[in-house]
Amino acid sequence: MKPRPRTRIQRQNRDAILEAALEVFSAQGFRGATLDQIAAAASLSKPNVLYYFASKEAIHLALLGGLMDSWLAPLRALDPAGEPLAEILGYVHRKVEMSRDFPRESRLFANEILQGAPRMLDAIEGELKTLVDEKAAVIRAWGAAGRIAAVDPYHLIFSIWALTQHYADFDVQVRAVLGPGHDPFAEAGQFIEELFTRLLAPDGRAH
Repeated sequence: MKPRPRTRIQRQNRDAILEAALEVFSAQGFRGATLDQIAAAASLSKPNVLYYFASKEAIHLALLGGLMDSWLAPLRALDPAGEPLAEILGYVHRKVEMSRDFPRESRLFANEILQGAPRMLDAIEGELKTLVDEKAAVIRAWGAAGRIAAVDPYHLIFSIWALTQHYADFDVQVRAVLGPGHDPFAEAGQFIEELFTRLLAPDGRAH
């Protein structure tokens, strides 16, 4: 038998739980978060939360499952038929925008990885690795054809992750060091674009 469709109230409650859990998990990590905290943030009782999700881990898994698709979307959009530097810089800017618009999701992912990815390892070794392998082959081919500088494509992708996600995961530190009057994400986008433009220029020529 097909499960009954959720009512509007059920959908609202489930969404409220996931939104509250995102806030709690991104701030406290999986180990520090509790069902009581999630229930309070969702303005629901703990038994009501457990009606929708069997455990704290079930809520966490639901969040991570939704996160993987959105997390991989910017890399999926890298077009092998496009102009190489423009495609890579487009990926960089999409990652900066994700860090700006979805900082809690970035911290949720980072916390999971720091714990050894116990709930995401299969997806990382499967879906994520497959996509990175595919795009790394594209970047390597661009380098071999002299369309960009020949660089290790995996470490290029790692460096993009590190440089862009830093602004979400270490937002407090970034803003404290920059001080008032700065837009970290606008400044980051400009700096990182110049950095990768210089790095990827064929034969070391800046574009």
